Amino acid sequence: MTDIVSYKGFSARIEFDADDGILVGRIAGINDVIGFHADDLRGIVPAFHEAVDDYITTCKQIGKEPERSYSGKIMLRVSPELHAKIALKAELTGRSLNQLGEQALMAVAE
Repeated sequence: MTDIVSYKGFSARIEFDADDGILVGRIAGINDVIGFHADDLRGIVPAFHEAVDDYITTCKQIGKEPERSYSGKIMLRVSPELHAKIALKAELTGRSLNQLGEQALMAVAE
């Protein structure tokens, strides 16, 4: 079982830990590693909400920005053949490689 939950702008992936027989999760997109767990489905969402609330409170208390900042730069390695194809496509459509890449990534993110 894997599921994604969201609360107050934060998200986490929930998984089943077969070794311990519990559900576990970790808040994604933050500077720190904040995990949470519960014995069953009824408890995992409240545990996630508590972890988020505690994280936000702690960040405010210490004057820290709770969300990770991103530079906007992504380095990708692709085959030379793919690089040539997308560079040609960008040129023929009057876009830069960055514009073409951003458009493709936006489609994945939506």
